[in-house]
Amino acid sequence: MTTTTPRRASYGFDAPPIMLMLGVLAVGFLVAAVANALVGNTAPAWLAFLIGLAMAAQFGLFLHATRRGKFRAWDGLLDDLGLRGDERLLDLGCGRGAVLLAAAKRLPEGRAVGIDLWRSVDQSGNSRATTERNAVAEDVADRIELHTGNMTALPFRNGEFDVIVSSLAIHNIKASAGRAAAVREALRVLRPGGHLVLVDIGRTGEYETTLTANGAQTLTARSLGWQLWWGGPWTQTHALTAAAPAAASEG
Repeated sequence: MTTTTPRRASYGFDAPPIMLMLGVLAVGFLVAAVANALVGNTAPAWLAFLIGLAMAAQFGLFLHATRRGKFRAWDGLLDDLGLRGDERLLDLGCGRGAVLLAAAKRLPEGRAVGIDLWRSVDQSGNSRATTERNAVAEDVADRIELHTGNMTALPFRNGEFDVIVSSLAIHNIKASAGRAAAVREALRVLRPGGHLVLVDIGRTGEYETTLTANGAQTLTARSLGWQLWWGGPWTQTHALTAAAPAAASEG
């Protein structure tokens, strides 16, 4: 059963430029529909109205995904991990802490570590200070640790973590070689047999290839459904889970 954790902090919006674009286009086409209707241009009015309605639906799906859908999905994914409560967990691209702090609530004797480059283009108001304030609001400030760094070259020891998670972050690395490096780094710092959960848009097949090539075990991939459609089914979100190999890969 999914554990829904009450949220007391502010987690902003994912990919704010895209969400803003969808909202502006929706309003623009609907205004154009009204303007055409007022001057008697019926056909253009109907066309603009239908396009505006479609854009508004995409905006609504995007808003739902960033404000509700991702939280519900991660509640289930974290529950599926069956955490004991004393694990050391790493969140790659933690942002304002939506997943990091939800995990920290499940780790009363453990540690939730987050790393990010803190870019506001990826998430509105994304900064280390914001995440620290959110941790205080969620009453888990004593259980977290934040780092500024690149997930393609993690500043951690081999096998340091029991669990590694990443939410909608690795796809922000533009080069495929960089994304592969991030996945390999995740395996490197994960203890043998440790659990990995990668949630992302459009790249999980690529990650699966890298994981397989580096000895990861028990790989599973699945869609997270309409609640994480970022505007429509063409931008679905998938979850990829795996276990680190018995002998941690150095590659």
